[in-house]
Parts: sequence; C-alpha cells; structure tokens
Amino acid sequence: MQAGRFAKFRQMRAVLAVATAAIVVGVLAAADRGEQMCALTISLVDADTGGPIAGVIRVAGSDGENVPLKGLLARGIRTRKKKLVVISDWSVLAKPATVDVPRQELTVEAFSGIETEISRVAVNLTGTDSKTLSIPVRRFYHAADRSFRSGNTHLHLQRIDREKSDRYLAEVPRADGVDIVFVSYLERAIEDRTYITNDYTADDLARLEEQTGVGFANGEEHRNNFIGRQGYGHVMLLNLKKLILPVSIGPGIMKTGTDGIPLQRGIDTARGDGATVIWCHNDLGLEDIPNLVTGRMDAQNIFDGPFRSSYKHTFYRYLNAGFHVPFSTGTDWFIYDFSRVYVESGKYVTPQEWLQGLAAGKTYITNGPLLEFHVDGNSLGSTVNLAQAGQVKVAGRAVGRVDFEKIEVIRNGEVIRTAEARPEGKHFTAAIEFDLDVATPCWLALRTPPQSIPGDEELTKPTPLNELENQLFAHTSAIYVNVAGRGVFDEHVARGMLEEMLESRAIIAEHKNFADGIERGRVLDVYNLAIKAMQRHIAERSPR
Repeated sequence: MQAGRFAKFRQMRAVLAVATAAIVVGVLAAADRGEQMCALTISLVDADTGGPIAGVIRVAGSDGENVPLKGLLARGIRTRKKKLVVISDWSVLAKPATVDVPRQELTVEAFSGIETEISRVAVNLTGTDSKTLSIPVRRFYHAADRSFRSGNTHLHLQRIDREKSDRYLAEVPRADGVDIVFVSYLERAIEDRTYITNDYTADDLARLEEQTGVGFANGEEHRNNFIGRQGYGHVMLLNLKKLILPVSIGPGIMKTGTDGIPLQRGIDTARGDGATVIWCHNDLGLEDIPNLVTGRMDAQNIFDGPFRSSYKHTFYRYLNAGFHVPFSTGTDWFIYDFSRVYVESGKYVTPQEWLQGLAAGKTYITNGPLLEFHVDGNSLGSTVNLAQAGQVKVAGRAVGRVDFEKIEVIRNGEVIRTAEARPEGKHFTAAIEFDLDVATPCWLALRTPPQSIPGDEELTKPTPLNELENQLFAHTSAIYVNVAGRGVFDEHVARGMLEEMLESRAIIAEHKNFADGIERGRVLDVYNLAIKAMQRHIAERSPR
C-alpha cells in the first residue's frame, strides 16, 4: 500500500508516552509502596513438549489481591469515551521476564490463547531475594491439527506511540494464539491524528511477521456516516494492493464534502484488485443488503467493536433468503477480547489463502469455545445434495476453558437440538450426534447460547464471561442441505429485505447532503440495481 498515505499524520502526531505509560508498561508496583521485593523470573512452557510459549499471567498476593507486574504489557486494553482503559488484571508474558513482587506467599495463574487450561502455581517468596519459576501450560485443543487457523479481521490502534504499538502487535496476538491479524487504515477528521496503525506500511507488517511468526496483512475500513444519523455503513477491504480513496466518505466523518460516493464504488475497485470484502458491525448502515444481494460481500462481521446485534438480524435472515454468508469477526479498537474467526485452511497458510477459505464459508467465530460441526461428514461451508426428502447425520462438538453451558444445533435460525456442557479436567466439553429428517431444504449450524442484546426481549439472559469479562459466543458458518435441486428460500424473509432496501432508497432520496442530482442519482443507482436483483431472486425461487 502507499507508504505516503499510511504516514499521512506522522509529522502531526504528538508522543503519547506519558498518557499511556500506565496502560502499556504496568501500574504502581509494590516496590513503589516501600515493600521488600523479590525478583521473580517467570517463563511459560508447553506442558506436553516443554517448549517455550507466549501467554498471559496474573499474580495474587497472600491477601488475594492482584499484584501489579511493572514492565509487562497490560492485557485487555480498550477505548471508552475516547480514553484508553485496562479491563482486566492479566498481563502479557511473550517471553521469560523478571518482575518485582512482594516477598510473601503468591499465587501465579497463566494460560495461552483459548486452547489451554489455566495453570495455577503457589510460590512462597518469604525471605527470598530472587527466584525462577517455570509454569507448564496444558493444551486441551489444537485447532491447527484440524487445519483451522484463526484471524482477527478488524483491528486499529490509537492514542499510543509507535514504540508501544509495535510492542502491542508483537506480543498480544502471540499470547492469544491468533495466527493472522489484519491491521487496517481508516480516517476521521482530526481524530485520526492519533490512529497509530495508519502509519504501518506493508514492509512494517512484513517485519512484524518475521519477528513474531504471526501473519500480518493490511486492510482499510471504508465507511460513511451521515451527520447525526446512520449512513451507508462500514466495510473492511482486506489484503489491498492500494488504498481505496476516499477512505471515509462525507461530512459525517470527514467534516467536509458530500455523501455523493456510495461504498459500492470502493468495494468494486477493491474486488477488482483481488481484495476481500467483509461488512462490519452486523447490520450497521444502509448499504449492506444492496451489496449482499449483488454478490459483493465475501463475509459478514459481528461483534467487531462496541456495536451489538443478534445473529437473526443479518446471518439468519440472509441465509433464509437464500444467500450464502460466511461468519467472521474482529475487535476493531485494540484486541480487547479473545474474538477471532477460525478458518479451515491448512496448518500453514498465507493471509490470501486464509481469506479464500473465509469467503468459502469454512469458518466459525468465537471468543472462547472451540467448535466442530459436520453434516453427513461434510464440513463448514459445504452443500449436501439430497435427491429427495431423507435423513442426514448431524454431529457437533464444543470444547472450552470456561463453562459455555451448552451447544445448540440451529436449523433455518431455530434451535432444534441441545447438549449440555460437562467438565473434563480443567475445561468443558459438549457433544451431540443424531439423525435428522429433512423434508425441505435447510441450512444447519452449531452455536453456544447467544449473547444478551439490550432491547432484544428474546436475548436477555447474559452468557458466561471469559477471562477478559466479555460474554462468551461461538457460532459456525452454515452447512447447506438442498433437496431435489432446491436450496433454502423463505419468500417472506426475502420480501422483508426488499422492503428494507426500498425504505433505504427513500431515505437516500430525501437526504440533503449531495452536491446535485447527479450525486444523488449515483447513490440511488446502488439501490435501484439491487432492488431489481432481489426481485429476480424472488421470482426465480418462489413456487410457481
């Protein structure tokens, strides 16, 4: 990508070291309070192989209170009201490190990513000047052995300087066990002076990959907001050859210009260059359905950032209307959660190959539980073709460090079978297998119970929390079952999507922020063409 564009604000950015020092290198340690200290050297090793691994740790004193670990990176940074805050007491241990801790009885906890159990070690440092502690961490699952690799499709950093940003990107994905991270560019008037990840060039990302073994690739969040109301939406353009300009459209974000360019223009340019297109933030924006209907979306993100919505608002609706939409996710500002999308793509894979698997629907999303799901032995994203009504064998399994309570098999958006989670050592498992009678086309998926959503009366019970105090979620992409050559199609749902596009077109037509009728018409054409495409889609699939 263009180095000059990525470095646009380099000369303008003030160093933010003082403002973020407590977040990035720890907070007040016991030594600063005058206590006698022990130099404790801690390392993490794989319990099976004995090899070194990266992970996170926390230390509790004899009173049970957390012991701050000065010099280690705080795990769980996120933005709240334009400020950076630490949301957990875990610290990143990317390699062996020495920390000053009180000379007393301590409890040290550690884990690596979401595929290991939590190890707990008691150590008595009374009267001890220094000690070395090696903590074995036991893996209960290995997604890579099943050819699944994980990725974060939506990430930016802000309000920290370059040194701290480099350290964050080098340490956190490794500690989390994330295989691929897309570091994306975005613009917002004035505020983007602190968007440090805008500075990263392709060469910078390649150096990070060589340093860490984590795959890094570029992206752009292409977006539009109207002033004071929802605009066209936000879309991730991943693995770009060059930035799509303008990066952000209209005065709602840039405080200048008009809303005269649809997101679709940028999407088409990116696709022409071989980029992958992922809609952001579930159903945020007016242009999501037009781009879905016309085949421009490779996948759909959910839970990427503070925007909360439910599966039924996009995925279930889209699938029931006859569109194949892979599930994806990321974290937006900082890696504040363990959120990632697993893609069946091989034990080692390039970002481009990984994105191909994502677009093929070979995915599941999670911030904790690991999922396995097959229909007649077919894996995620597959289509099972039945010549006539019959039976299919459904098999699902979940494994997780935190009790996720149960798994649910979903058919066309409805729960049809469940299985309770059971403890197994220091983790939990659930499994289900049954024969399913199939009389009509359907799609099938596996999930853990969905997160509670404010204002959604069907989703009011919070799910259990992971170690970063975020509600657990996990959901596979669909496996499709066709019967006699026909796939899933719910005309009522499709017509509801058509009606939504008509309403969006009416909003656009009344919108005042266009320079002239040509600009308005250019945006309306996105909806006009998509409405016609949806009408054809309904006519072709409706019973005659």
